[in-house]
Amino acid sequence: MKKMRLGNASAILTSLLVGLMALAVAIGLRGAQADPLLRRANIAVPGWPHGVRPIKVALLSDIHLGNRGMDAARLERVVAQLNRAHPDLILLAGDFVAGRAPSDGADNAGALTGPLARLRATLGVVAVLGNHDYWTDPDAIRSALARAGVTVLENEALQQGPIVVVGVADGFSGHDRVARALSAAHGLSGPRVVLTHSPDPARRLPPSVPLVLAGHTHCGQIVFPLIGPLLSRSPREHWRQLYDPHYRCGLVRDPGRVVIVTAGVGSGTTPIRLGAPPDWWLITIGPEL
Repeated sequence: MKKMRLGNASAILTSLLVGLMALAVAIGLRGAQADPLLRRANIAVPGWPHGVRPIKVALLSDIHLGNRGMDAARLERVVAQLNRAHPDLILLAGDFVAGRAPSDGADNAGALTGPLARLRATLGVVAVLGNHDYWTDPDAIRSALARAGVTVLENEALQQGPIVVVGVADGFSGHDRVARALSAAHGLSGPRVVLTHSPDPARRLPPSVPLVLAGHTHCGQIVFPLIGPLLSRSPREHWRQLYDPHYRCGLVRDPGRVVIVTAGVGSGTTPIRLGAPPDWWLITIGPEL
């Protein structure tokens, strides 16, 4: 009788755990498909040109087109959301597609062009590539972005209104060349704003860079109360650390520098988000008071 009771209790507990897991997956799938949150920040930077008004910069990352969490229709909604904010400049911080195989990039890159071509900003749209872009088909993704009117920077710099956008290529996949990117900014005037996919290169930047904008981390993507992110290391990369935990999410103030890490709007390989909702940022950059 006692064994029967223990067996019944075990079966009930197992059913309860399975039910909770199924509920968590359902909530996570819904979270991955939700409209992203809009987060705002006001950042004062030294060296702002005299008499020039502040500008509004939209930061969007980790679209990850190609899995259940992101299709062309959802991307269209995200683009419309950005356009309603009337940014002066739009910066895209990489990982445009999901997957790792070359076919993932080739199959999904073409669907980026239509929605991203509808982005509207007076100072244009500038992007860097992410690790999934380099792992799949970077040439196809570059071509799709070019057709959409998006300028891609790979360890290069570009004058965009009152600021200089320094595009540092993705550090997680080993394409970042910080010195080369900063050198490309020589001769350009205005505060340096580094756009990169992984935030980790921020630690290697000189004090002359007051602002870094990045993505990649998904803010942990699956984050439990008290415990934190489910994964901070990649099982497919020999358990390599996915990102510097200091830069996991949001607005991080380092000495003399602000780093903003967006959660991104897509969901990577696994289309589940728990405790880390998708988001994008609208950042007002202007002079110090």
